[in-house]
Amino acid sequence: MLAAQRPPQELAISPVEQPGRRSASADATQRSQQLSYPQGTTNWVLQYLLALGSGLLFLLALNAIVSKRNNRESSGSLAKEAAKLNRLAIGYPEGMTIFEELRQQQLLEDRLTPLGVTITWTSYPSASTLLTDLSRGSIDFCGGGGTASIFSQAAEHLFVRVAREKYPDLQGEAILVHDDSAIHDLADLRGKRVAVDEGSSAHYVLIRALQKAGIGYHEITPILLPQNEALPLFQRHELDAWVVWMPYAPTQSRRLYPGRSIADLHSILGQEAGSAVPTLYYAIPELVSDFPRTLKAILEELNEAGVIMNQRLLQQAEDQAGQHPQKEEQLASLRQRSLERALLPLDDPTLSQLQHQANVLHELGLIVHRVNVRDGSYSLRLRQNWTY
Repeated sequence: MLAAQRPPQELAISPVEQPGRRSASADATQRSQQLSYPQGTTNWVLQYLLALGSGLLFLLALNAIVSKRNNRESSGSLAKEAAKLNRLAIGYPEGMTIFEELRQQQLLEDRLTPLGVTITWTSYPSASTLLTDLSRGSIDFCGGGGTASIFSQAAEHLFVRVAREKYPDLQGEAILVHDDSAIHDLADLRGKRVAVDEGSSAHYVLIRALQKAGIGYHEITPILLPQNEALPLFQRHELDAWVVWMPYAPTQSRRLYPGRSIADLHSILGQEAGSAVPTLYYAIPELVSDFPRTLKAILEELNEAGVIMNQRLLQQAEDQAGQHPQKEEQLASLRQRSLERALLPLDDPTLSQLQHQANVLHELGLIVHRVNVRDGSYSLRLRQNWTY
Protein backbone atom coordinates (compact mmCIF):
# COMPACT_ATOMS: atom_id res chain seq x y z
CA MET A 1 0.00 0.00 0.00
CA LEU A 2 1.09 3.61 -0.55
CA ALA A 3 0.99 4.28 3.17
CA ALA A 4 3.49 1.54 3.78
CA GLN A 5 6.00 2.71 1.19
CA ARG A 6 9.13 4.66 2.34
CA PRO A 7 9.38 8.25 1.15
CA PRO A 8 10.98 8.37 -2.28
CA GLN A 9 13.71 10.84 -1.23
CA GLU A 10 14.98 8.37 1.35
CA LEU A 11 15.22 5.63 -1.26
CA ALA A 12 17.02 7.89 -3.70
CA ILE A 13 19.82 8.88 -1.35
CA SER A 14 20.83 5.56 0.07
CA PRO A 15 24.45 5.34 1.12
CA VAL A 16 24.42 1.70 0.12
CA GLU A 17 23.49 2.59 -3.42
CA GLN A 18 26.28 5.34 -3.59
CA PRO A 19 29.36 3.92 -1.93
CA GLY A 20 32.28 6.27 -1.30
CA ARG A 21 30.03 9.36 -1.06
CA ARG A 22 28.54 10.90 2.09
CA SER A 23 24.89 11.64 1.92
CA ALA A 24 23.54 15.20 2.18
CA SER A 25 21.56 14.26 5.25
CA ALA A 26 24.71 12.98 6.93
CA ASP A 27 26.51 16.25 6.18
CA ALA A 28 23.60 18.25 7.51
CA THR A 29 23.51 16.09 10.64
CA GLN A 30 27.24 16.61 11.22
CA ARG A 31 26.97 20.38 10.69
CA SER A 32 24.09 20.48 13.12
CA GLN A 33 26.17 18.63 15.67
CA GLN A 34 29.15 20.99 15.10
CA LEU A 35 26.97 24.13 15.59
CA SER A 36 25.24 22.92 18.69
CA TYR A 37 25.92 24.71 22.01
CA PRO A 38 26.01 23.36 25.53
CA GLN A 39 22.76 23.40 27.36
CA GLY A 40 22.10 26.77 29.05
CA THR A 41 24.24 28.83 26.65
CA THR A 42 21.36 31.10 25.66
CA ASN A 43 20.58 31.92 29.28
CA TRP A 44 24.26 32.65 29.92
CA VAL A 45 24.46 35.08 26.95
CA LEU A 46 21.32 36.87 28.10
CA GLN A 47 22.71 37.18 31.62
CA TYR A 48 26.00 38.53 30.24
CA LEU A 49 24.24 41.17 28.11
CA LEU A 50 22.07 42.14 31.07
CA ALA A 51 25.15 42.55 33.28
CA LEU A 52 26.91 44.59 30.59
CA GLY A 53 23.92 46.89 30.19
CA SER A 54 23.62 47.30 33.95
CA GLY A 55 27.32 48.19 34.13
CA LEU A 56 26.94 50.84 31.44
CA LEU A 57 23.93 52.33 33.19
CA PHE A 58 25.89 52.41 36.44
CA LEU A 59 28.81 54.20 34.78
CA LEU A 60 26.47 56.78 33.22
CA ALA A 61 24.79 57.40 36.55
CA LEU A 62 28.16 57.69 38.29
CA ASN A 63 29.38 60.16 35.67
CA ALA A 64 26.24 62.29 36.16
CA ILE A 65 26.76 62.30 39.94
CA VAL A 66 30.43 63.28 39.60
CA SER A 67 29.63 66.02 37.07
CA LYS A 68 26.89 67.39 39.32
CA ARG A 69 29.26 67.35 42.28
CA ASN A 70 32.00 69.07 40.27
CA ASN A 71 29.58 71.74 39.11
CA ARG A 72 28.43 72.21 42.69
CA GLU A 73 32.03 72.45 43.89
CA SER A 74 32.85 74.92 41.10
CA SER A 75 29.86 77.07 42.00
CA GLY A 76 30.81 76.83 45.63
CA SER A 77 34.38 77.84 44.84
CA LEU A 78 33.13 80.89 42.95
CA ALA A 79 30.97 81.76 45.94
CA LYS A 80 33.99 81.44 48.24
CA GLU A 81 36.04 83.66 45.94
CA ALA A 82 33.22 86.20 45.77
CA ALA A 83 33.00 86.32 49.56
CA LYS A 84 36.72 87.11 49.73
CA LEU A 85 36.64 89.57 46.83
CA ASN A 86 33.65 91.56 48.07
CA ARG A 87 34.17 94.39 45.51
CA LEU A 88 34.97 94.38 41.79
CA ALA A 89 35.96 97.64 40.08
CA ILE A 90 35.68 97.73 36.29
CA GLY A 91 37.26 100.41 34.12
CA TYR A 92 36.91 101.00 30.39
CA PRO A 93 37.71 103.65 27.76
CA GLU A 94 34.87 105.97 26.80
CA GLY A 95 32.95 104.51 23.90
CA MET A 96 34.25 100.94 24.18
CA THR A 97 30.97 99.38 23.13
CA ILE A 98 31.43 95.87 24.53
CA PHE A 99 31.80 97.28 28.07
CA GLU A 100 28.82 99.56 27.56
CA GLU A 101 26.81 96.51 26.48
CA LEU A 102 28.02 94.52 29.49
CA ARG A 103 27.08 97.35 31.82
CA GLN A 104 23.69 97.97 30.24
CA GLN A 105 22.72 94.29 30.21
CA GLN A 106 23.92 93.91 33.84
CA LEU A 107 25.35 90.49 33.03
CA LEU A 108 28.07 90.73 35.68
CA GLU A 109 25.61 91.96 38.28
CA ASP A 110 23.31 89.01 37.57
CA ARG A 111 26.25 86.60 37.95
CA LEU A 112 28.14 88.04 40.92
CA THR A 113 25.85 90.32 42.94
CA PRO A 114 23.87 87.36 44.39
CA LEU A 115 27.21 86.08 45.67
CA GLY A 116 27.85 89.30 47.57
CA VAL A 117 30.08 91.17 45.09
CA THR A 118 29.55 94.91 44.63
CA ILE A 119 30.46 96.03 41.09
CA THR A 120 31.53 99.58 40.28
CA TRP A 121 32.08 101.09 36.83
CA THR A 122 34.39 103.93 35.74
CA SER A 123 34.92 105.25 32.20
CA TYR A 124 38.27 106.78 31.27
CA PRO A 125 39.33 109.23 28.55
CA SER A 126 42.41 107.16 27.64
CA ALA A 127 43.74 103.61 27.87
CA SER A 128 47.05 104.79 29.34
CA THR A 129 45.21 106.23 32.35
CA LEU A 130 43.33 102.97 32.71
CA LEU A 131 46.44 100.84 33.10
CA THR A 132 48.00 103.33 35.49
CA ASP A 133 44.96 103.04 37.75
CA LEU A 134 44.96 99.26 37.33
CA SER A 135 48.55 99.14 38.51
CA ARG A 136 47.68 101.28 41.52
CA GLY A 137 44.77 99.00 42.41
CA SER A 138 42.08 101.61 41.81
CA ILE A 139 40.40 99.19 39.40
CA ASP A 140 40.59 95.40 39.07
CA PHE A 141 39.79 94.78 35.42
CA CYS A 142 39.75 96.81 32.22
CA GLY A 143 40.09 96.70 28.45
CA GLY A 144 41.67 98.83 25.75
CA GLY A 145 44.29 98.99 23.04
CA GLY A 146 47.40 96.87 23.27
CA THR A 147 49.81 99.79 22.81
CA ALA A 148 49.08 101.13 26.29
CA SER A 149 50.24 97.85 27.81
CA ILE A 150 53.67 98.24 26.19
CA PHE A 151 54.20 101.65 27.76
CA SER A 152 52.94 100.32 31.09
CA GLN A 153 55.17 97.25 30.98
CA ALA A 154 58.17 99.46 30.17
CA ALA A 155 57.26 101.53 33.24
CA GLU A 156 57.09 98.30 35.29
CA HIS A 157 53.43 98.74 36.13
CA LEU A 158 51.60 95.76 37.62
CA PHE A 159 49.01 94.17 35.33
CA VAL A 160 48.33 91.00 33.34
CA ARG A 161 47.04 90.71 29.78
CA VAL A 162 44.31 88.06 30.01
CA ALA A 163 42.37 88.03 26.70
CA ARG A 164 41.94 89.57 23.29
CA GLU A 165 38.99 90.72 21.27
CA LYS A 166 38.45 88.59 18.18
CA TYR A 167 37.10 91.43 16.04
CA PRO A 168 38.53 94.80 17.19
CA ASP A 169 36.72 97.93 16.01
CA LEU A 170 38.40 98.92 12.76
CA GLN A 171 36.32 102.07 12.38
CA GLY A 172 37.62 103.69 15.54
CA GLU A 173 40.79 105.40 14.34
CA ALA A 174 41.17 108.48 12.16
CA ILE A 175 43.52 111.39 11.53
CA LEU A 176 41.54 114.62 11.51
CA VAL A 177 42.43 118.02 10.09
CA HIS A 178 40.42 121.23 9.88
CA ASP A 179 37.89 121.59 7.12
CA ASP A 180 39.83 124.51 5.60
CA SER A 181 43.26 122.92 6.16
CA ALA A 182 45.86 122.70 3.40
CA ILE A 183 46.64 119.18 4.62
CA HIS A 184 45.08 116.69 2.20
CA ASP A 185 47.12 113.52 2.68
CA LEU A 186 49.66 111.94 5.02
CA ALA A 187 52.64 113.47 3.22
CA ASP A 188 51.38 116.94 4.22
CA LEU A 189 51.90 116.16 7.93
CA ARG A 190 55.65 116.86 7.80
CA GLY A 191 56.49 119.73 10.12
CA LYS A 192 52.95 119.95 11.53
CA ARG A 193 51.63 119.95 15.11
CA VAL A 194 49.85 116.64 15.60
CA ALA A 195 47.97 115.80 18.80
CA VAL A 196 47.84 112.22 20.04
CA ASP A 197 47.14 110.49 23.33
CA GLU A 198 50.51 109.18 24.52
CA GLY A 199 50.59 105.42 24.89
CA SER A 200 47.25 104.87 23.18
CA SER A 201 46.67 102.79 20.06
CA ALA A 202 46.32 106.11 18.21
CA HIS A 203 49.97 106.77 19.07
CA TYR A 204 51.08 103.64 17.21
CA VAL A 205 48.69 104.38 14.33
CA LEU A 206 50.35 107.79 13.93
CA ILE A 207 53.77 106.15 13.78
CA ARG A 208 52.60 103.73 11.09
CA ALA A 209 50.96 106.58 9.15
CA LEU A 210 54.21 108.55 9.15
CA GLN A 211 56.15 105.47 8.06
CA LYS A 212 53.72 104.98 5.18
CA ALA A 213 54.28 108.57 4.07
CA GLY A 214 58.07 108.35 4.50
CA ILE A 215 58.10 110.89 7.34
CA GLY A 216 60.28 110.45 10.42
CA TYR A 217 58.54 110.64 13.79
CA HIS A 218 60.78 113.55 14.76
CA GLU A 219 59.82 115.45 11.60
CA ILE A 220 56.50 116.37 13.20
CA THR A 221 55.74 118.11 16.47
CA PRO A 222 53.82 115.55 18.55
CA ILE A 223 51.46 117.12 21.09
CA LEU A 224 50.87 114.42 23.71
CA LEU A 225 47.46 115.02 25.23
CA PRO A 226 44.41 112.96 26.22
CA GLN A 227 41.59 113.43 23.75
CA ASN A 228 39.43 115.44 26.11
CA GLU A 229 42.27 117.97 26.47
CA ALA A 230 43.20 117.96 22.79
CA LEU A 231 39.66 118.70 21.62
CA PRO A 232 39.47 122.38 22.69
CA LEU A 233 42.93 123.06 21.21
CA PHE A 234 41.83 121.51 17.93
CA GLN A 235 38.65 123.58 17.94
CA ARG A 236 40.74 126.77 18.40
CA HIS A 237 43.03 125.77 15.49
CA GLU A 238 46.01 125.47 17.82
CA LEU A 239 46.67 122.03 16.35
CA ASP A 240 47.18 121.11 12.71
CA ALA A 241 46.01 117.52 13.02
CA TRP A 242 44.57 115.20 15.60
CA VAL A 243 44.79 111.40 15.77
CA VAL A 244 41.59 110.13 17.37
CA TRP A 245 40.11 106.78 18.33
CA MET A 246 36.66 105.59 19.38
CA PRO A 247 34.20 106.96 20.22
CA TYR A 248 35.14 109.98 18.12
CA ALA A 249 35.16 108.08 14.82
CA PRO A 250 32.71 107.35 13.28
CA THR A 251 30.02 107.49 16.02
CA GLN A 252 27.38 110.14 16.50
CA SER A 253 29.69 111.85 19.01
CA ARG A 254 32.36 112.10 16.33
CA ARG A 255 29.92 113.79 13.91
CA LEU A 256 29.59 116.66 16.36
CA TYR A 257 33.32 117.36 16.15
CA PRO A 258 34.94 119.65 13.60
CA GLY A 259 37.35 118.48 10.95
CA ARG A 260 37.64 115.93 8.19
CA SER A 261 39.52 112.66 8.01
CA ILE A 262 42.60 112.24 5.82
CA ALA A 263 43.30 108.63 6.84
CA ASP A 264 41.90 105.71 8.82
CA LEU A 265 43.05 102.25 9.87
CA HIS A 266 42.27 100.66 6.53
CA SER A 267 44.11 103.25 4.46
CA ILE A 268 47.11 103.19 6.83
CA LEU A 269 47.45 99.48 7.64
CA GLY A 270 45.51 97.77 4.86
CA GLN A 271 44.84 94.05 5.40
CA GLU A 272 46.95 94.16 8.55
CA ALA A 273 44.51 96.50 10.28
CA GLY A 274 42.68 93.76 12.18
CA SER A 275 45.80 92.33 13.81
CA ALA A 276 48.25 95.21 14.05
CA VAL A 277 46.22 97.13 16.64
CA PRO A 278 44.70 94.50 18.98
CA THR A 279 42.13 95.22 21.65
CA LEU A 280 43.13 93.47 24.88
CA TYR A 281 41.73 92.87 28.36
CA TYR A 282 43.70 93.33 31.57
CA ALA A 283 43.46 92.31 35.21
CA ILE A 284 45.39 92.96 38.38
CA PRO A 285 47.79 90.09 39.22
CA GLU A 286 45.77 89.15 42.34
CA LEU A 287 42.62 88.58 40.27
CA VAL A 288 44.56 86.14 38.08
CA SER A 289 46.33 84.26 40.88
CA ASP A 290 43.81 84.34 43.74
CA PHE A 291 40.42 84.63 41.99
CA PRO A 292 40.65 82.52 38.82
CA ARG A 293 36.96 81.51 38.81
CA THR A 294 35.92 85.13 39.20
CA LEU A 295 38.16 86.11 36.29
CA LYS A 296 36.64 83.29 34.24
CA ALA A 297 33.15 84.59 35.04
CA ILE A 298 34.11 88.12 33.97
CA LEU A 299 35.51 86.89 30.65
CA GLU A 300 32.46 84.70 30.01
CA GLU A 301 30.05 87.58 30.58
CA LEU A 302 32.16 89.93 28.46
CA ASN A 303 32.03 87.37 25.68
CA GLU A 304 28.26 87.14 26.07
CA ALA A 305 27.99 90.93 25.82
CA GLY A 306 30.03 90.82 22.62
CA VAL A 307 27.78 88.14 21.14
CA ILE A 308 24.66 90.19 21.96
CA MET A 309 26.25 93.27 20.40
CA ASN A 310 27.22 91.40 17.22
CA GLN A 311 23.73 89.93 16.88
CA ARG A 312 22.24 93.42 17.17
CA LEU A 313 24.60 94.77 14.51
CA LEU A 314 23.55 91.92 12.23
CA GLN A 315 19.86 92.66 12.80
CA GLN A 316 20.37 96.35 12.01
CA ALA A 317 22.29 95.49 8.85
CA GLU A 318 19.60 93.03 7.72
CA ASP A 319 16.89 95.64 8.29
CA GLN A 320 18.74 98.02 5.98
CA ALA A 321 19.76 95.39 3.42
CA GLY A 322 16.78 96.12 1.16
CA GLN A 323 17.97 99.67 0.64
CA HIS A 324 21.58 98.62 -0.02
CA PRO A 325 21.63 95.22 -1.80
CA GLN A 326 25.29 95.74 -2.67
CA LYS A 327 26.23 95.18 0.99
CA GLU A 328 25.65 91.42 0.90
CA GLU A 329 29.35 90.76 1.56
CA GLN A 330 29.17 92.85 4.74
CA LEU A 331 26.05 90.95 5.79
CA ALA A 332 27.81 87.62 5.29
CA SER A 333 30.67 88.81 7.49
CA LEU A 334 28.27 89.94 10.23
CA ARG A 335 26.38 86.65 10.10
CA GLN A 336 29.61 84.73 10.58
CA ARG A 337 30.69 87.02 13.40
CA SER A 338 27.36 86.62 15.21
CA LEU A 339 27.99 82.85 15.42
CA GLU A 340 31.48 83.13 16.90
CA ARG A 341 33.01 84.07 20.22
CA ALA A 342 33.75 87.74 20.82
CA LEU A 343 36.70 87.11 23.17
CA LEU A 344 39.54 84.63 22.88
CA PRO A 345 42.67 83.76 24.88
CA LEU A 346 45.93 85.40 23.88
CA ASP A 347 47.67 83.67 20.99
CA ASP A 348 51.07 83.80 19.28
CA PRO A 349 50.03 86.02 16.33
CA THR A 350 48.61 88.63 18.70
CA LEU A 351 51.70 88.62 20.91
CA SER A 352 53.96 88.75 17.84
CA GLN A 353 52.19 91.88 16.59
CA LEU A 354 52.42 93.39 20.06
CA GLN A 355 56.12 92.57 20.26
CA HIS A 356 56.64 94.28 16.90
CA GLN A 357 54.98 97.39 18.32
CA ALA A 358 57.24 97.25 21.36
CA ASN A 359 60.35 97.00 19.17
CA VAL A 360 59.28 99.99 17.05
CA LEU A 361 58.51 102.12 20.11
CA HIS A 362 61.90 101.28 21.61
CA GLU A 363 63.76 102.07 18.39
CA LEU A 364 62.09 105.50 18.31
CA GLY A 365 63.09 106.11 21.92
CA LEU A 366 59.47 106.35 23.07
CA ILE A 367 60.08 103.64 25.67
CA VAL A 368 63.45 103.43 27.39
CA HIS A 369 63.61 99.70 28.06
CA ARG A 370 63.02 96.79 25.73
CA VAL A 371 60.06 94.69 26.84
CA ASN A 372 59.17 91.06 26.29
CA VAL A 373 55.40 90.91 25.92
CA ARG A 374 55.50 87.11 26.33
CA ASP A 375 56.76 87.47 29.88
CA GLY A 376 54.45 85.28 31.96
CA SER A 377 54.17 88.00 34.58
CA TYR A 378 52.42 90.22 32.02
CA SER A 379 50.63 87.85 29.64
CA LEU A 380 48.37 84.97 30.65
CA ARG A 381 48.60 82.07 28.20
CA LEU A 382 45.66 79.69 28.29
CA ARG A 383 45.48 76.38 26.45
CA GLN A 384 41.74 76.58 25.99
CA ASN A 385 38.75 78.91 26.14
CA TRP A 386 37.32 79.73 29.54
CA THR A 387 33.99 77.98 28.96
CA TYR A 388 35.51 74.57 28.11
